[in-house]
Amino acid sequence: MALTNTWFIRLRARAMTINSAAYGLGGVLLAPILSIIVHAWGWRAGAAIAGMTFLLVGIPLCLTIRPSPESMGLSPDGDQHAAEITEEKHSARPRTVELNVTAAQAIRSFAFWALVFGAGVRNASYHAISTHFIPMMVWKGMSQQQATFLLSSFALLGFISTLVFGWLADNVNKPRLVSSILFTASVSILVLIFGSSIGFLWIFILLFTTVEATYPVAWALVGDLFGRKHFAKIRGYMSVFYVWGSVVGPVIAGAIWDRWQTYQPMLWILVAMFFISGIFYSLLGRPWAQPKPA
Repeated sequence: MALTNTWFIRLRARAMTINSAAYGLGGVLLAPILSIIVHAWGWRAGAAIAGMTFLLVGIPLCLTIRPSPESMGLSPDGDQHAAEITEEKHSARPRTVELNVTAAQAIRSFAFWALVFGAGVRNASYHAISTHFIPMMVWKGMSQQQATFLLSSFALLGFISTLVFGWLADNVNKPRLVSSILFTASVSILVLIFGSSIGFLWIFILLFTTVEATYPVAWALVGDLFGRKHFAKIRGYMSVFYVWGSVVGPVIAGAIWDRWQTYQPMLWILVAMFFISGIFYSLLGRPWAQPKPA
C-alpha cells in the first residue's frame, strides 16, 4: 500500500483497489492448487513448493519495483512533468495537489483518529461476522450446507464490491462514499437481526459485503489527507490501534454466544458502531477536521 500510494495521487483509490483485489484473487487461484498438492503429497511438499514459489517468483518480481515514479524520471499517475506542460489551462487532466503531512501533525488531527476508529470498527465487525458466519447462519435457521454456500457467495460479492466501489472512488467524494457504505452496513445488520428467511439473509449479504470495499478506499483517503512522504509511518501508527479490532471482534462475538446462546447483543453493538463510524467519516470533508500540512 505504501508503494502504491507513492506511485499514484489522482488515481490512488483505483490503484489500491487493484492491489487489494489481488489478495483475494491470489487466494482463489493458489489455494485450490496447494490443496491438491497437499492432498497428493502431504503438507511438507505443499510448504516446500510454496516456499520455492516465493524465491523463484516473488523475489524477482520485487526486484523490478522502483521506490517512486520520480526515481525513474516520471510523475505520479503517468502525468507530465510540470515543466513539460506549457499551458496548464489547456491540460485535459485536473491538476494534482500534493500534500506533505508529518506523522506528528497527523496524530494531532481529527482525521487521524476518525480513520483509526473507522478502521477498527471495520476490522472488528468484518472479522467477527466472517469468523462466526456459518454458526450465525445456522442460528438464523439455515443448514450447514446452505451456510457454506452463503459464505462462498459472501466472499465473491465482497471481491466484486471492492472492484466496483474502488473504481468509482477517485471520481466521487471519498469520505461521503465510505460514510454511505458504513451506514449501509448498519442497515444490513438490522436486516440480519429482524429477518430469518433466506431472502433476508441474501439482502444482508449483498449490503454487508460493501464493507470490504472500504479497505482500499479508506487507505486511499489516508493518502489524500496526509500525502505520500510519510504515508507508511502514519499507517504504521494507525495499525497500533485499529489492528486490535480484528483481535477482539471474533472473541467478543464468541463470548456473547457462550453467555447467551445468541448473537443479537453483538449485532446491536455493531449497528451502533457502524453508525457512529459513518458519522466520523462524513466529518472528514470539513476543513477543521483535516490535518494542517507543513
